[in-house]
Amino acid sequence: MGFGQSGWFTALLEQEVAEHQPLVDARAPGSPRARARTHVRMVLHDSGLLYGTPEQVAASEGMTREEQLSLAVLRTLVRLALDLADISGLGPERRVERITILFAVWSGHLRLAETLQTTLRRTGALPRRSVRRLETLLEDRAMSLGADPLYGLLLHNGAAYVDAQLFAHLALAAWLHKALGLQQARRRLAVAARQKALLVEVLTALACSERPPTPAARRAILRQVDSLGLPAPVGPALRARVKEVFHEQPDLNVLVRPVRSLPLRRFILQQTVLASMVEGRRSPPELSFLRALARALRIAPETLKEIEGEVAEFYAENRSVLDVFTVRENAASLGEEWVGSMQRTLDDGARALVVEARMMGELSVFLGKLAIGQTLTPDERRRMRLELIDLAKAIPALAAFAAPGGLLLLAALAKVLPFSILPSAFQAPRRPALPAEVAPADGAVRLAHPGDAPPR
Repeated sequence: MGFGQSGWFTALLEQEVAEHQPLVDARAPGSPRARARTHVRMVLHDSGLLYGTPEQVAASEGMTREEQLSLAVLRTLVRLALDLADISGLGPERRVERITILFAVWSGHLRLAETLQTTLRRTGALPRRSVRRLETLLEDRAMSLGADPLYGLLLHNGAAYVDAQLFAHLALAAWLHKALGLQQARRRLAVAARQKALLVEVLTALACSERPPTPAARRAILRQVDSLGLPAPVGPALRARVKEVFHEQPDLNVLVRPVRSLPLRRFILQQTVLASMVEGRRSPPELSFLRALARALRIAPETLKEIEGEVAEFYAENRSVLDVFTVRENAASLGEEWVGSMQRTLDDGARALVVEARMMGELSVFLGKLAIGQTLTPDERRRMRLELIDLAKAIPALAAFAAPGGLLLLAALAKVLPFSILPSAFQAPRRPALPAEVAPADGAVRLAHPGDAPPR
């Protein structure tokens, strides 16, 4: 049972409560609060939520990868709540109902939490309509940060970590005191909102460190800021500051001055390093930004290198999960900015490839086969690669096609490059005529059809 099905959240809670194994060391020496904090750090590290992404994401038929990831986060939080209940000495009674109320508080809907708690005390059961309302709110919250993965910021992981910390604090307070005061909950929610706002400013500054963001990128970032649902006055103030960062880099020393605790300082640097890695490259301005941020956070260069190593290892092991919020499988979802950049970079090479292929009979045949989705034999692939290598010697821009995997690149680029890469039999003319010395008499560049004889 998953998102969109009535009762999915209660079913998730009931399953986790039924399968929960009581902690063996729940009564170990030390105060419950100290043991709980130690346990929270261990769970966040072991589960992957230290970087905001659970390492164990169960695949479920009919669910998107984003939904699977979001449910994995919720399950991890439920298990953490049950562990903290054991450490706090909370009995097994009404754990499903208590955790339901806890999630209402965690999501920031304190009136809904109060309604749930009041009805439970009065009737001994939770109101179904209010529980269904909570399910809808959790669905919206879970999916809000998955939008605009290319133009926006890598906010999902940082926000998930902040939320996990917030949830642990709320659970511990609720279980130790057998109830959670709404005033205390408001303070915790406000702290989490400020932490998210600070992370947004830092990540926006990183995104703007190389060049000013395009209008599309600005709109996407602002949409992500809105999707955080930060309360007033934090949300509106953050939106205004982000707009300022679009035009001028902030003073990092001033920006991170309120950050005192070492764990929070490391968290901000970890998330910024992670965001710098997901594009597959890090420019000199981005590297300079990271060093400046580390200095502002009072983190030594050696520690920065250590954090980079830790984050790189995590990213390498969990890239498929992180890529849910950074890349997509088909070129269409890459966005007009990425496609336009690829067109400008490779268009000349593609046109040259068409012209040169016309002079090399076999290559034109192979290109024609790829264009219509036919598969080349191993011998054809070998011969095509040899011809591409010869072309790359004369036209450096074509080296990418000759590299391992270049044939797949040729087929993929047919979907995003100008159609000049395709044989004319498969497309209508779209470009001006090439110079007379390389163009046929009618001014159109043509490649041979796969069934034609190679030109002499």
